[in-house]
Amino acid sequence: MLGLNLRSMVTERKKYDKSFKTKAVELSFARNNVNEVAEELVIKAQQLSEWRKQYRENGDVAFPGHGNIKQSESEKAISTLKRELREMTMERDIVKKAISIFSSSDKKNTRL
Repeated sequence: MLGLNLRSMVTERKKYDKSFKTKAVELSFARNNVNEVAEELVIKAQQLSEWRKQYRENGDVAFPGHGNIKQSESEKAISTLKRELREMTMERDIVKKAISIFSSSDKKNTRL
């Protein structure tokens, strides 16, 4: 074995908090130069461009963290209703299947 430590070969993903991202985006808008700002902040220009896009689309609710989806109150309500509808549809289908099984079982028993 070469004695290499695999952990030293794997780079950890850098995490930036919301305030850093927001300030970086605002600075890039003020200077209107993504590459220059990215170089100064030691981040990739592509990453800063993605943050700018998220900020333009979502404004103050951009960068919620931990992969959470940005949702307004109405979108949260719609998501909840959709989830409840899926559950109710599944329950209805189970009941339909059970009725079908029991009714076919009853027909077999009445023919005797």
